[in-house]
Amino acid sequence: MHTHKKSLGQHFLKDEKAVEKIVKALLQHSFKNLLEVGPGGGALTKHLVNIPGIHFKDVELDEEKVDYLLKEFPSLKNDLIHKSFLKMERPFDEPFIVIGNFPYNISTQILFKVLEWKEYVPAVIGMFQKEVAERAAAKEGSKVYGVLSVLLQYYYHVEYLFSVGNESFIPQPKVQSGVIRLRARENYLPVKSERAFWVLVKTAFNQRRKTLRNGVKSLIAKEDLEDKFFDRRAETLSVEEFAALSFKMI
Repeated sequence: MHTHKKSLGQHFLKDEKAVEKIVKALLQHSFKNLLEVGPGGGALTKHLVNIPGIHFKDVELDEEKVDYLLKEFPSLKNDLIHKSFLKMERPFDEPFIVIGNFPYNISTQILFKVLEWKEYVPAVIGMFQKEVAERAAAKEGSKVYGVLSVLLQYYYHVEYLFSVGNESFIPQPKVQSGVIRLRARENYLPVKSERAFWVLVKTAFNQRRKTLRNGVKSLIAKEDLEDKFFDRRAETLSVEEFAALSFKMI
C-alpha cells in the first residue's frame, strides 16, 4: 500500500496528532459535502468517512491507492473518483469543503483550481509544502508575498494554522509542511473587473524588483504614472490597494 510514487509527489502522513488537528479544524465548520484530495494511504480518510450526516467523496489519481482505499473503506465504492483533481469536474452541485494532504508537486495548481470553483467552496483546510502555505498566507511587505497571496486573499481569508516536520511522513520529504485554512469572504472588494484585477496583479509581480511605474506602465495612463504612489514595488501593496488601483487601468 505504501509504495511511494515520486512522480505524484506522494508523502504519506503518519503523525496522528497532525491528523487530529486537521480534522479538528475541519469540524469547526458546518457543511453537508466534503471532498478529500489525494487520500493516499487514508490517514485522514479514516476519520472523514465517519463524520455523520455528510456526503463525502475522495479523488485519487494513483490506481494502486484507489484499490487499497476501496478495500479499506468499502463505503467509498460510489464516491471515490479515480482522476486527477486538476482535471476533474466539480464533484457536487451544492457547496462543499475541500480537505487534503495535498501533493507537493501541484500545490499551487490546486489552489488555483479551487479559485475556479470559489462560488461553491466556502472553505479549504489542507497541508501544503511549507513554502506554498506561507506564500498563500503572506501579507504585504513579506518576501514571499506575491500573485498567489493577493489572488487567494481577494476571495478568501487565509490562515496559517501550524507547521508539520518532515519526520511526520513516510517517506520523509526534503521540505517542511504547513497547514492552512481558507474561509470564503462574504463580500469582495470592488474592482474594475475580476479579469482586470488578475491582469494587474500578475503584471505587477512579473517584474517584482521594478517599481510599479515600470512594472505596470502598459496598463496605466502615462499621466497617472507620475504619482509618487508608483515609486512603490508590488510586494508593498495590500490586496485593498491592488483592488483600488484596478480602477486606474486603461
